[in-house]
Amino acid sequence: MSFRSKPSAPLLPFAIATLLVTAVLRGQEGVPQPPGLVPEQMWYAPTAADWQKPVAIRWQRTWEDAVRLSQQTKRPILVCVNMDGEIASEHYAGVRYRDPEIAKLWEPYVCVIASVYRHTPRDHDDQGRRIPCPRLGTVTCGEHMALEPLVYEKFLDGKRISPRHIMVELDGSEVYDVFYTWDTKSVFDTLRDGIQKRQVQTQPIVRGDRSLKEKIESPDSQDREEIEQLFAKADAQQRAAMLAAAIGAGDKAPIEVLRQAAFGLDPDLAQKARQGMLVAADPNAVDLIADTLQAPMAADERQALAQSLRRFASSRAQSLAAAHAGLAGSASALDGGKWNAAVAAQDYAAAATGRDRAAEAAARDVALRARPESADARLDVAESSLLLALETTATTARGGERLAAAQRELALADCARNLDAAQQLGAKGWRPDALRALLARQNGDAAKAYELAIAAAPQLPPDAPGRVAMELLALFAEARQEAIVAAVRGKRDWEPAWMNDIHTAYSVLAVHPLGTDAQVAHHFDFLLYFGAPDTDGVLARGLRRFAASALLHERLRSRLLRGGPDALEAKYAERCAAADAAPTEPWFAGYASLVAAEANRQQQATDAAMACYERALQRFGAFGERTGDDASHYVAVAHGGVARLLLQRGDLAGCFAALQRSFAANPAAAAAVDGLGITTMQTAEMLKGKALDQKDTALQQQLDAALQALPPEAFELPEYERASRGQRGGQRRGRGGN
Repeated sequence: MSFRSKPSAPLLPFAIATLLVTAVLRGQEGVPQPPGLVPEQMWYAPTAADWQKPVAIRWQRTWEDAVRLSQQTKRPILVCVNMDGEIASEHYAGVRYRDPEIAKLWEPYVCVIASVYRHTPRDHDDQGRRIPCPRLGTVTCGEHMALEPLVYEKFLDGKRISPRHIMVELDGSEVYDVFYTWDTKSVFDTLRDGIQKRQVQTQPIVRGDRSLKEKIESPDSQDREEIEQLFAKADAQQRAAMLAAAIGAGDKAPIEVLRQAAFGLDPDLAQKARQGMLVAADPNAVDLIADTLQAPMAADERQALAQSLRRFASSRAQSLAAAHAGLAGSASALDGGKWNAAVAAQDYAAAATGRDRAAEAAARDVALRARPESADARLDVAESSLLLALETTATTARGGERLAAAQRELALADCARNLDAAQQLGAKGWRPDALRALLARQNGDAAKAYELAIAAAPQLPPDAPGRVAMELLALFAEARQEAIVAAVRGKRDWEPAWMNDIHTAYSVLAVHPLGTDAQVAHHFDFLLYFGAPDTDGVLARGLRRFAASALLHERLRSRLLRGGPDALEAKYAERCAAADAAPTEPWFAGYASLVAAEANRQQQATDAAMACYERALQRFGAFGERTGDDASHYVAVAHGGVARLLLQRGDLAGCFAALQRSFAANPAAAAAVDGLGITTMQTAEMLKGKALDQKDTALQQQLDAALQALPPEAFELPEYERASRGQRGGQRRGRGGN
């Protein structure tokens, strides 16, 4: 069972401990580390009370809004970069950004915030109302995540470092870029000096008596928020008038008003909102239309909405339009109906799964010796060799040794030799083409494999037997996916039928006796990206077949979290209570409680998070008693989470006790990154800083002794800290904090 993966493009954190850190102010050297302090004292951890305070900085929602507001008011843009887990970023997000006095330094700027981490499972509730990010405030998680790659491309010089503050002038030039500072004062002084030394006269932001049209067309997030709140409280007649005004604003339309109308409880207003989407000019309407297409609606209305995306220039809009056109059409290179009927037959399943591979290969070798000039005999041996290579590939992937790798290479060479001989003897049809495509894939030539699979898969008869057919269908789906990805990246059009090819191939694989959970996951992910209506149905059917699949449970948790942590736990409690519950279901329920705890922590619901951790520990314990699997890694992570919560409450003794339980459960897990990007060892370091602040010598000595007893792997740095130091490996300060 694997722990949740981190974001694909994590920010690099503040380099702590042994790294010599300086302030970089566009060529200006900073100051060394203040004497007598450790990083955990300089950037002290926010308490639970700190996190409950509202964020005092007003962020703009998009880069386009920020630029418009900057040009209108003649104020510079301040780009802020933050990440989860890193101590200085935690300090800014939990303490400084919530301090009204400190926030005054941000007021002369047009502020934007970038972070790749999601803190809520969704950006809007079921009625289309915004869910602000609980960590950063004002913006949704989707907005601060969308801003990060844009900011990276424009300003970060190829270095994902956090925290970071960049001043951008009206002409787009950078005035300063401050990061790697040993103190907050340097940052605050820089923000203050950047404004005081400016020669540009700013324009005041007028918030007095303005028309509804002026407020609707304003890029300022404060005005947008006011309009959305007004719409939410208005009566039906007022809402209709506001919606008409919003649609009439063209590319300045407040998309969030259209969203509230589309997902609200008034069906007439929802219908008008969808009609408004057909003419909305704001590029942000693309995501709104994509979300709307996931809801039930008449086929003609769905088609009109999907085709309306064609008017937008973005590759995402064009791809969404093509995908929905493909799913709505019937054209596919595969006959899904015939395939599904064939693989459902009992004799097909028996033929596919009840084969003695070794005996079959030996018999084929005997047959080839008897008929060395037979093309069919050559194909039989080539197929057996390929199947052997596929099986040894799986063995190697599970940690097999060099012998398995050597066997695989020999099997592939034997396959190629016999396949060449078969084709020289006149072999034609789907079998040699399928074997050639799969051989190319095994040899690492993906481009050739995709080309051959696209040509070979439509030739497959629906009763094509066994693993070769299954592997070719999977390769065909992969080829179509890669073709779409390449077209999207290259901003080129692609054939809508490709989408139906993928859907058909994966639908067959979902019921194929040799299909895999990974194929279901690929199918789900692809449909989810394009907002296809049957996405959750694909996942549900996959879980019925692969009840113990970590891949599919990960996706289920993500979907359930959209309803909140309570909904996640409730669903897994229901799954555990089902009469046909899989033996592994209690483990997944324990893990769901662990995930729910982290979701509550993100929302600063500390009491609820603590209760979730307790349930996770109970469920892992009960599972261990029945199966002998103690789930020690996740038990240790749960205790580490409890320690973090107790530290935020100021309960240093309780935090240390929880750390001891974590170390006892699985010492090496102290270095594991949880779902919030935090390790138990980082919590231990924070506790050390608190103990130093309070001059609690006894606690310092106890903590040092506990750390001394840990194995070296407990001190391994998270990947993001290793990357910030330019190292492939690395450890924290030595045991005992030396």
